[in-house]
Amino acid sequence: METARTDRLKTTILVLAAIGLTAGLAVWVMGRADIANLIWIAGVVPALGALLVEIARSLRSGEVGLDIVAALSMSAALVFGETLAAAVVAVMYSGGTFLEAFAEGRARRSMHDLLSRVPRSATRHCSDGLEEVPLDEIAPGDRLLIRQGDVVPVDGTVASETAFLDTSALTGESLPVRLAQGAEAMSGATNAGEAFDLVAVREARDSTYAGIVRLVEEAQASKAPMSRLADRWSLGFLAATIGIAAAAWSATGDPIRAVAVLVVATPCPLILAVPVALVAGLSRAAHFGVLIKGAGPLETMARIRTLILDKTGTLTDGRPQIVSIDSHDGIEEDDILRLAAALDQASKHPVAQAIVAAAKARGLALPVPSEVAELPGEGVVGHVEGHKVIVGGDGFVASRVGRQPGDHSAIAAGSVLVAVAVDGRMAGHLVMSDPLREGAGAMLDGLRGQGIARILLATGDRADVAERVTEGLGLDGLRAGLTPDQKVLLVLTEHKHGPVMMVGDGVNDAPALAAADVGVAMGARGAAASAEAADVVLLVDRIDRLGPGIEIARGARRIAVESVVAGIGLSVMGMIAAAFGHLTPVQGALLQEVIDVAVILNALRALRIAPREPATKPEAGPAGPADITQGATP
Repeated sequence: METARTDRLKTTILVLAAIGLTAGLAVWVMGRADIANLIWIAGVVPALGALLVEIARSLRSGEVGLDIVAALSMSAALVFGETLAAAVVAVMYSGGTFLEAFAEGRARRSMHDLLSRVPRSATRHCSDGLEEVPLDEIAPGDRLLIRQGDVVPVDGTVASETAFLDTSALTGESLPVRLAQGAEAMSGATNAGEAFDLVAVREARDSTYAGIVRLVEEAQASKAPMSRLADRWSLGFLAATIGIAAAAWSATGDPIRAVAVLVVATPCPLILAVPVALVAGLSRAAHFGVLIKGAGPLETMARIRTLILDKTGTLTDGRPQIVSIDSHDGIEEDDILRLAAALDQASKHPVAQAIVAAAKARGLALPVPSEVAELPGEGVVGHVEGHKVIVGGDGFVASRVGRQPGDHSAIAAGSVLVAVAVDGRMAGHLVMSDPLREGAGAMLDGLRGQGIARILLATGDRADVAERVTEGLGLDGLRAGLTPDQKVLLVLTEHKHGPVMMVGDGVNDAPALAAADVGVAMGARGAAASAEAADVVLLVDRIDRLGPGIEIARGARRIAVESVVAGIGLSVMGMIAAAFGHLTPVQGALLQEVIDVAVILNALRALRIAPREPATKPEAGPAGPADITQGATP
């Protein structure tokens, strides 16, 4: 709301200044200079008033910016009757602030999406059956019914025989977990199985998900504001401007020369070139699927030294994929996969859906199963084309075909073994894993070439799984088993090495994304919470977009700096000419316009930045979905 009001105010001030300048010129051409002066003054006053308020705020917070130079030039021009020059300066300054506001956009929305995911009510058991109650009425000891697809509203213990939960948004674990009776279930997890009963152990405000929401809000509140690139040049430019203006007035006794110096010195190259280059950079990055929420994040993105990556759904695909098929009794791999996928069409289990997707990727026709029965978290039984098919965990399937479960200890950590039986015989096993995203290794190599000094992995998953998946990537550090607050601590600790970028996709990553200098969310399939907390959102489900995004940010910042240096150089030359009486205030304002056009045209080069596309190469870790080959499953 506050941001919207500020944007409307800046737009209104620009419109008033532009109307004042053009209307005054029209009246002046008709020979009414006295009325023209009044119109120009009327157009300048709103811009000058808003400028003085902004200067007062900056000084109270101990900041000195370019606004002072613009205020001095407008004020001096009004005092000494150079109203046309003042009107020109007002238009250019208000136009610059408008462009800057446009570049920043609405960099931060409210936490609406994050909070909307929190259930507003829960189904509680009572003496008369079931009742729907608000979350704040739930007390420890209450027995709740968690239906399929529901988000667990409070932390509690499983009261039913079993529960099957998708905790990927909280822990980063890509595969759903089966919880036995008495196990603790975290709020924010999603029920991926049949309905179960939960006994609350904490109130909603003290539960895991509520804690993550608070962490995000606290991290955003404590995050240092990003300084404008232009303001880092302000003190030197301000000192030079006042020095030249004072010297011209003192040496000649003519205050108009000082006014001319101040008008030429109006820092429009700084005010205009920077936001134009950064807006162009934002537009160019969006073309490559990288949404950067404003000029501040883009500036900081160009200076990143440390990169921290989440694993599941970020560095890896986040969806289990088949990496090998072990066939028994000479059954063809395609037949095993086709029968298993046909039966799994009746299941919502993520592993089942991954098997179906793999079969379709091979172009296998999947018949409709019949007489299907599913045991949540265990497996599926049914008939396909007259054959009785069983798909599920090795122990579940083995017990139904009269065999002992095999020894599969040699399977890599983090892999999932799916057994398939046909007509009472073990047909084979599907080995599934969560592979690295395509292009992840090449992307990391490219980022190191762009100056990223440290690359770390931060995951809530187990250490053995993380080590296996990232083997060969050459990471500078790996932190596993992290909670959301531990990820925040890691980000804060890494600040000593320079600006930090955090990349993640889950709710558990949101606090760390908010705490980082630049947070990057996988927006295509990631949680709304991470997209809200992040400064940058990858609109396509490709981690390799990160490299072009950083390259564009650095290119846009470089062009902005080039434009500033060139603009300041030309302005200083104009200030010296004005000090020696070669430019009147109006001529100085017109010269400044020429300089503005030159630096804006240069800044627009950011629209043509062509980042290097990452070269693909074989990745470390498990194979992708196209690599479904017979494996030596023990």
